[in-house]
Amino acid sequence: MATKQTAAATPKTRTFTLAAIAAATLTVVAGVTQPLLITVAKQYGLADPRAQLYMLFYYIGPASISLSMRSRCFSHRSSGGGDGSDGSGAASSNNTTTLNENEWPSGYSLLKAAGIAAIDIFAQSMNYTGVSMAGPIIFAIIYSSVAIWTAVYSRVLLHQKLTLSQWSGVGIVFGGLTLTCLHSLQLGPQVFLGSCLIFVGMSIRALGYVISVYITTRGRFCITVRANCAMQGLVACIALLLWQILYTRPRYSELIGQPMIEAGTSRSQALVVFLGIALANFVYSVSFMYTVRHFPGGTVNAGILKGLQAVLVFATTAQAFCGHVGGEEMCFNGAKLLSLVVVLGGLMVYGIATEVRSKIVYGYRSVPDAFVENED
Repeated sequence: MATKQTAAATPKTRTFTLAAIAAATLTVVAGVTQPLLITVAKQYGLADPRAQLYMLFYYIGPASISLSMRSRCFSHRSSGGGDGSDGSGAASSNNTTTLNENEWPSGYSLLKAAGIAAIDIFAQSMNYTGVSMAGPIIFAIIYSSVAIWTAVYSRVLLHQKLTLSQWSGVGIVFGGLTLTCLHSLQLGPQVFLGSCLIFVGMSIRALGYVISVYITTRGRFCITVRANCAMQGLVACIALLLWQILYTRPRYSELIGQPMIEAGTSRSQALVVFLGIALANFVYSVSFMYTVRHFPGGTVNAGILKGLQAVLVFATTAQAFCGHVGGEEMCFNGAKLLSLVVVLGGLMVYGIATEVRSKIVYGYRSVPDAFVENED
C-alpha cells in the first residue's frame, strides 16, 4: 500500500528545456499575430463578417495537422486480451485505451470532437468579427480572461471545487472586464458591439475547451490533443467551405470584390494576408499543444504568458495602427491600461491560488498534470 502511495506522489516533473521555451515563445508570437492579421484583413477589404472567408484560412492551420496523423491503432494498457480482459476471462479494472499521439482514435471519439468543432466555429467567428469591430487591444484584454471562464465552466460541468482565493481572482477578472465594457461604450456603438461579441465568443470557446479537456482525458473513448485539434480543424474547414460555396460566392462582388477594389487590394496581397492567417494559426496550434504538455509552472506561468501576449498586442497595435486605421480603439490609453492591469492581476491571483491548492490536493502537481495521465 505504501509503495502505491509513493508512486502516485512521484509524477513526471516539467523543466525549462530549450524546446519548451521555444514552443512557448512561438505560442505568444502567433497569439499576438492573429488579431493583428484580422485588422489587416479588414483594412484590405477582406473581413466582411458575412463572408467569413478569413475564418476558412484560419482553420486551415489546425486542419493541416491531420496530414501528420496515421490510421487508427489501439493497444490496451492491461497485459491481457484485446477485449480488455486480464487473460482469464475476467474484465480488467483498467479498461482504458492508450492512444498514440499520431493515430486517429475511434469513430465515436472523432464524432465527439466534431461536435466540439461546431462550438468552436461559432465562438471564433464571434471573436474575430469582434476584433474587426473593436480592435486588437480590447480583444487582448477580454481574451486574457479565458482561463477564468474555463475555471467557472469546470466548476459547473466537471464539479471542480474552487477555493475562496480562486473565487477572488475570478471576481477581480470580471471587474476588469466590466471596466473594459464601460470604456468601449465611450468609443461608440460599433466598438461596444465588437466587445460584446468577443466577450460572448470567448466564453463559448472556454466552454468548448472544458469539453475538450473532458474528452481528451476522461472516459473510455478518449482522444489525443493532436487528433482533437486536427478533427476540429477539418470539420470547421468543411463547414466554412460549404458556406463560401452556398453563400459567399453568389455575393462575391458585394462581400469581397468591391471592398477589395475600394481598398486598392490586389489578389496577390489578399492571398498573402490569408496565408498569413493560416500560417499563424498553424504555428499557434502546434506550439500550443507542445507548451501545454511540456512547459513548467502550471497556471502561474500560463497567466504570465497570457499577460505577455496582451502587452505585446497593446504595443504592436498602438505602433502599427493608431492614427492610421480605425479610431481611438486602436490606441493605447489609461483606461485600457487599467482594465488590463485589473484583468491580469485577477488572473495571477487565481493562478497562484490554483497552484497552492494543487500542491495540497495533487501532491505538488500542477492542475493540468493532474488530468493528463502518464504516458508510460
